[in-house]
Amino acid sequence: MKLNFLMLVILFAVSSVKILNAQEVEIATASDTLVVLWASGDPDVAIKSCLMYAHAAKKYKWFKEVILVAWGPSEKLLAENSEVKEKVAIMKKDGIIVEACVACSNMYGVTDELKVCEIDVKGMGVPLTRYLKKGYKTVSY
Repeated sequence: MKLNFLMLVILFAVSSVKILNAQEVEIATASDTLVVLWASGDPDVAIKSCLMYAHAAKKYKWFKEVILVAWGPSEKLLAENSEVKEKVAIMKKDGIIVEACVACSNMYGVTDELKVCEIDVKGMGVPLTRYLKKGYKTVSY
């Protein structure tokens, strides 16, 4: 009887630890993802702030996953500015996920150029909402 009770207590303790670890992993995943919402069409904001921080966040492992979302004027800048284009290409090579809003890129007439740069151009309303609801860390420029 005592042995069965002891085994039950051990089993409960082990299963509790597994449950806590699963919860910790889920929380760590949300807090380890950074979404950078980049809307500014200003090249100084892009080069000297937005892209610099997003790249450092991935490079120095401040976040496990970094998602750069180009939205509106930033898409036009990305399509037309060779320095910005080059920086984003390096960021992609270093593992940063780069996405762009197709509605905005269509308005600016730069969808095809962004696709040539291998940017994931798509409707971004639902994905951005999903990122926010999952609790991903966000910063916007």
